[in-house]
Amino acid sequence: MLSNKKVAVLIKNFAFVTAILLMWSCANMKRPEGGPRDLTPPKLVKATPPNMTRNFNAKQITLEFDEFFKLSNQYQEISMSPAQDKLPEYNIRGTSLVIDFKDTLQKNTTYVINFGKSIADVNESNALKNFTYVFSTGPHIDSLSISGSVTNTQTQQKEKDIAVLLYPLSKDTAFYKKKKPAIFALTDSSGNFSLNNLKEDRYRIYALKEASPNKIYDNDAELVGFIKDTINLTKDTANIQLRIFQQEPTNFRFVDRRFDTDGKILLAFNKPLQKPSIKIINPVNLDNQKILEYSSKRDTALMYMRTMDFDSLSIQVADNNKPLDTVVLRKNRKENFQKVVKLSFNIGSDNKLKPGTDLLITANLPVETINSALVTLKEDSATVSGFTLTKDSTSRKLSVKYRWKQNATYQINIADNALTDLFGNKNKTTGKKFEIDKPENYSILTLKITVPEPNKNYVIQLYRDEKTILRSDVITKSTSVVYNNYINGKYRVKVIYDANKNGRWDSGNVKEGRQPENIWLYDKEITLRPNWDAEEAISIPKEPVTP
Repeated sequence: MLSNKKVAVLIKNFAFVTAILLMWSCANMKRPEGGPRDLTPPKLVKATPPNMTRNFNAKQITLEFDEFFKLSNQYQEISMSPAQDKLPEYNIRGTSLVIDFKDTLQKNTTYVINFGKSIADVNESNALKNFTYVFSTGPHIDSLSISGSVTNTQTQQKEKDIAVLLYPLSKDTAFYKKKKPAIFALTDSSGNFSLNNLKEDRYRIYALKEASPNKIYDNDAELVGFIKDTINLTKDTANIQLRIFQQEPTNFRFVDRRFDTDGKILLAFNKPLQKPSIKIINPVNLDNQKILEYSSKRDTALMYMRTMDFDSLSIQVADNNKPLDTVVLRKNRKENFQKVVKLSFNIGSDNKLKPGTDLLITANLPVETINSALVTLKEDSATVSGFTLTKDSTSRKLSVKYRWKQNATYQINIADNALTDLFGNKNKTTGKKFEIDKPENYSILTLKITVPEPNKNYVIQLYRDEKTILRSDVITKSTSVVYNNYINGKYRVKVIYDANKNGRWDSGNVKEGRQPENIWLYDKEITLRPNWDAEEAISIPKEPVTP
């Protein structure tokens, strides 16, 4: 046996060595080395009772995962079919999710709990998508399925994370009443979906690209899709094709109306109008004082008033002579706006003007008068006189016409007080130096188009990016469409099957059972090169039949 003294020495030595080791480890502490980002969602390791249990009679379900997790938007994302009057409670306990039923389960019924994207890991928010827990209170589990894909009508691309909603026909009105469905699934990265463990029934199916994750179509900006026919589910059904589109709102409303800082009135609508008209109905004598300008889509209007001596305006908006709505705008009668004349030019950042075009000067407010003597144009430092300056119908755009020359340097000068706007304000001296771009930077593109069915309307659109259509042409037979003087670069072609022959793409309407007009994208990118006249043969396929 060790003596007390030896024990004391051993303890002292142990403490000394421990201290040394601690100091050494602290001195050599390093930041954890970085590794690959975690892209894996939580994984179910155990379910009690097990998933797919028959003759289920438990009051509680415990789902254990392989890591800590969080629940996001659980009341919007999680659904139980058939739905219960009293919703279950979902509680996190460590790495487990505990589900407590608060209502009685029906006999001989298959239940599906769909968690949507509610379950995600704590650090990276990787969601466990389309996870379902299935059980039956009887000896049989429903096993029918519906599968398919979702495509964006405009881009013709398959879309991921689209909510596919399924309603039994007896509850189809729930979609229009903005009620969340009990049965839904999300499309995968390839745009495919699968709805499983369904019973024999008649269903309606919808697709929804949500603005907020509530599985309810309640926002005009959301994309929606549907098939018109009822699905009579008696066996597994595959290849359901859903096309999502932005539905044109049924009811007109203003999304914005205001006085801008320079005094103009902005009116923005929730949908494009066909033949808009705007009238000041009070004070009625101010109606002839306005100048109107509509956007290319006719969903926005700018209104300029020659007099600001009023405190309110009552403005009526109509379409095709049918009044839609009236709005009242108010201001202080003596309110001061920043009425400064500002000018911009259609000259690129490289100070080049497109050959064969006029110099375009755009004012922020309509121009009432022009003193042409105060506008000068120089060509290689020499003042020239053979140019004209004219206004367009809005009085905001001024065109300078001249026989421009290659390899010459031009300078446009607009002296003080050359322009007077509708408020009586005058411009400050401004100018712009520019050259004419070289013709070899532009090309001619000829599309030789063959149509599948004569006497039907086809809208041919040329674009560089999806949001900017450069030109639209309506054709009814096989023909050539020529694009002169287009800058070198890459272009795409889109074709609209113009069913109602109005020269534009028309959206669909779910409630009316009307699908959007079909679109076909030419799969080849067309490249325009310097000093090259391009020619492309395009055969439009026959329009697909839309369910």
